[in-house]
Amino acid sequence: MISKRKALAGAVILVVLTTVLNATLGNLVALPLGQKVLIPRDTYEYYRDLGDEYSKLLTLKEFLSKNYYKEVDEEKLIESAIKGMFQGVEDPYTTYMTEREFTDLMTRTQGTYGGIGVIITPGEDGFVTVVSPIEDTPGERAGIATGDRILNVDGKAVSGEQLDLAAEMMKGEPGTNVILTLWREGRNEPFEVTLEREEIRLKTVRSEMLENNIGYVRISMFDEQTANDFKEHIGELEKQNIEGLIIDLRNNPGGLLSQCLEIADMVLGEQVIVYTEDRHGTREIEKSDKKQVEVPLILLVNKGSASASEILAGAVKDGNRGVILGTTTFGKGLVQQVKPLNDGTGFKYTVSQYFTPNGTNIHGKGIEPDIVVELPEELRNEVTIERDQDTQLQKAIEVIKEKMQE
Repeated sequence: MISKRKALAGAVILVVLTTVLNATLGNLVALPLGQKVLIPRDTYEYYRDLGDEYSKLLTLKEFLSKNYYKEVDEEKLIESAIKGMFQGVEDPYTTYMTEREFTDLMTRTQGTYGGIGVIITPGEDGFVTVVSPIEDTPGERAGIATGDRILNVDGKAVSGEQLDLAAEMMKGEPGTNVILTLWREGRNEPFEVTLEREEIRLKTVRSEMLENNIGYVRISMFDEQTANDFKEHIGELEKQNIEGLIIDLRNNPGGLLSQCLEIADMVLGEQVIVYTEDRHGTREIEKSDKKQVEVPLILLVNKGSASASEILAGAVKDGNRGVILGTTTFGKGLVQQVKPLNDGTGFKYTVSQYFTPNGTNIHGKGIEPDIVVELPEELRNEVTIERDQDTQLQKAIEVIKEKMQE
């Protein structure tokens, strides 16, 4: 077993290495004396306590390295220990990522990756739960729906506690297959779906002109290009003299807050968009300016509308800028930051919670629409819905026509 003396010795080695670096920078904090080194007492006590705190971890690592019946990958042991530390926070949105996982995350926010196009979250029941399939991807075309539980990936059980692992298993080279075992509320037993992975190139914004000069814009998620694409689509619609605007955020799982803020600034007048508050009570307030799209506005939302989608919906609702129509949103009111590490790994952690302009924290509750409209039950899990059957969109058109006449 590793004694406190050995742990302290390891800590002193670390101090020596730090000393070399600091000396290079002209900030000498320790003096080498032959085989020994002199360090300040507070530094000594810090590393002594550090040795005590982590001696159990070091002891068990050394035990496995010496006694396990096969040679162990010590780097993997350390990686797993770090992952376990992040899991100890008991926040599914605070995770450590390996180099591959971190690269995948960065690729996804840039708009392309190899996979099936399904946004997932840890469910309260412990299962991997679908927030929403991404529009025009294998996941959507296979009929995967918001609320589906993913039990197995290629026959291997997955759980919400290992969300990143489940996501990693579903990704892969375009053209390869993956089999998901799903459970859906209302069905008697789990079922399997085979999907062929594709290069997911996210077209997060599309638009069209509806009847009576009503502009329709669909935003499927918020990635690095979304705000610019939205601006272009709005510009094209304005050239066609739109008199009302419907923004469809249904099954939009969120994404980059910065993109949401840019879009909010385009459609809102001068007001608070959102504010965040950290553990110390420090607030950061985001506001829009006076310039806005000067037409009546309706936002379509549902249970699959989460995170950044809810920020936009909350700002519109609290600012009385437009009407929220559909069903209650997902309810994710936490803000994450992503940090890269020098070795290519990285982590994300929840840094604060956000509040709508009126001070509402929607985490775990969601945003209630101004007008509640359900889709017919037989259509709720359909991949595509004909416009004349889309009761939510039809109601939005009806309401915005009334607003246009006021």
